[in-house]
Amino acid sequence: MIDIDFIKQLYQQLELPLKNPVLIFSLILFIILLSPIVLRRLKIPGIIGLIISGVIIGPHGLNLLAKNAAVDLFSTIGLLYIMFIAGIELDMNEFRKNRYKSIGFGFFTFAIPLLIGFPTCHYLLGYDFTASLLTASMFATHTLVAYPIVNKFGITKNQAVAIAVGGTILTDTAVLLILAVIIGADSGGLNNQFWIRLGVSLAIFSFIMFFVMPRVARWFFTRLAGDKTSHYVFVLSLVFLAAFLAEVAGVEPIIGAFVAGLALNRSIPHSSALMNRLEFVGNAIFIPFFLISVGMVVDMSVLLKGPTAIIVALVLSVAALFGKWLAAFVTQKLFRYTTTQRQLIFGLSTAHAAATLAVILVGYKAHIIDENILNGTIILILITCVVASFATENAAKKMVEAGDQKDREELRLPVQKESILIPVTDYNSLEALLDLTILIRDKKTPSPVNVVTVVNNDDKAEMNLRVAKRRMDDFVRYAAATETRISPQVAIDFNVSNGIVRTAKEVLAGTIIMGWIETESFLDKIFGQKTETIINTTDKAIILCNLKRPLNTSRGIKVFCPPLAELEIGFDYWLNKIQLLSGELSQKVQFYCNEKTKNAITKLNAGKGKLKGNFVDFAGPDDFDEAVKSFVPEDLIVIISTRKGSVSHQSKWEQILKKTDVLLASNNVLLIYPSVKSAENKYDEYSDVNSDLITKSVETVNKLQKGIGNMFGKKEEKG
Repeated sequence: MIDIDFIKQLYQQLELPLKNPVLIFSLILFIILLSPIVLRRLKIPGIIGLIISGVIIGPHGLNLLAKNAAVDLFSTIGLLYIMFIAGIELDMNEFRKNRYKSIGFGFFTFAIPLLIGFPTCHYLLGYDFTASLLTASMFATHTLVAYPIVNKFGITKNQAVAIAVGGTILTDTAVLLILAVIIGADSGGLNNQFWIRLGVSLAIFSFIMFFVMPRVARWFFTRLAGDKTSHYVFVLSLVFLAAFLAEVAGVEPIIGAFVAGLALNRSIPHSSALMNRLEFVGNAIFIPFFLISVGMVVDMSVLLKGPTAIIVALVLSVAALFGKWLAAFVTQKLFRYTTTQRQLIFGLSTAHAAATLAVILVGYKAHIIDENILNGTIILILITCVVASFATENAAKKMVEAGDQKDREELRLPVQKESILIPVTDYNSLEALLDLTILIRDKKTPSPVNVVTVVNNDDKAEMNLRVAKRRMDDFVRYAAATETRISPQVAIDFNVSNGIVRTAKEVLAGTIIMGWIETESFLDKIFGQKTETIINTTDKAIILCNLKRPLNTSRGIKVFCPPLAELEIGFDYWLNKIQLLSGELSQKVQFYCNEKTKNAITKLNAGKGKLKGNFVDFAGPDDFDEAVKSFVPEDLIVIISTRKGSVSHQSKWEQILKKTDVLLASNNVLLIYPSVKSAENKYDEYSDVNSDLITKSVETVNKLQKGIGNMFGKKEEKG
């Protein structure tokens, strides 16, 4: 027998538009899942699939979904997420280097569309001055709808991306300020009080974002270093707080989200677990929601309401596309970019969505523009998003293909195949060591990170072995959050040091990263007997870490280099690691070294141009006390140390190591021992080094040592 009540209930649940939140969310998730997969076979970018899906299911399509509070909420979150990720992904070192180019592009992508749009609307379409200015300012805006594409292809560090993203904040801010002025003028409120209020509110907003927020973030990350869930919630809270503060200041919330990304840029390294979580949640849920909601606004039926709507839509679309293309063209010619880079800049800057909707909807509600402009703008949004997605994906593919040859050549280098070993002596410090390893590890290497625990070979060995394996599992899951593979190793040995050295040979480790072991004796206070044994019995690069605070709270990197450091075989390697660390933390490096080491660093970095920093003349340990006086606790201190018998070894350099516990008690400190494999002798470059003198000095010391030993031996015989 048919249950009538059940059928009625089912009919109510399926009545269009859908109102059941569970059903709505399920439909959205299936679209997010299937749309890119289906359209990928047709070689259509996934972003377009999401926008078209929004058109189909929206109120102007099949009417499966209506614009309700839930959809608006997720759409707003997605829009803010796009702007926040764009700000936080921005390579600040690269942005500083290209800030004038970003300003230049921002000016061109604002001024050129505005100069094209105003006469088009005023003279060709016949709108008045205010409506033409407002519509033309809409041409100048752009939304980074295509940014997830460059993120997917891994070209976010390209200079073209950096100036396109940097230009976004300039042009959108300028347009939104124009919007505020136009609305103020239309309502008769454009007076001295308006300008004072806007200027003061923006000044207060900037102070909070760039002075208060970074300090609050560093305090939070330091106090709750181990609570990773709280980190994500905290960052998300700051993003929405920034969006609200921007709105209070008189500008759009998207500006606040972008500025929040800039403010937190240095506190969230690009390879960190937190960054991975932010990108994953955004790309999986919030950003697709926003793209679908953009499609839901589009009403294709406006094209059937007469030729006026079609003409306005086509004129607006052509003017907007031409203005953005011309801005990208001028930028390419002025800064000598390639055709592919011009196409990438055009693709990133041509999509009109968020700020465009904000400008037009505000103007429509204020009765400044009519329905034809509103409908034409909706069509413009669809067309420009389609063009932007195709242009960006095409350019991104060309860049990746052009970089394949270079990448394959780099993979042949030892650094690309590096194998890193982390010996575990204290599980409480392992997470910090993993964080450092993830930051400085080459991203292209196929090798996993090896983590080894050495269990003493005694009657409790089997029990300790099981405990060690269980504890290792937690860190395997932690590393998985950053898409880093961990290879846990548990070794049984009578001696911990021997177990570590043996494992390093077994896994062909090129680098050992380990914690700073503090004990009571003089030598052990700096290294620990285990560490000293490892240093003396292996030729691999060793990084000793004394990490007292999260690395993402660092405010500068200070590197102390001994004389002749450039002659070590591991010189290139540790400089590469400093470069990676500088990029991840968005911090400049200050090198303390002599003139010859400075020249070697400058020469090695000349072809790369990525390591930004300056140099301080440093004679040696005698200058160390004076140098550290200007350091703050947030400075990361890196000391390039030397092994006995190595080219750069000087016994007096160890005086610096003796002072670190006292003078750098609050700082993060890294001691790097470069690898000492055999290399060609480069002493010929130094006229002030006399090998005969060194040999005679060593012989003299040996004779003295033997004489003292014989003297004590004779005393013992007499006794």
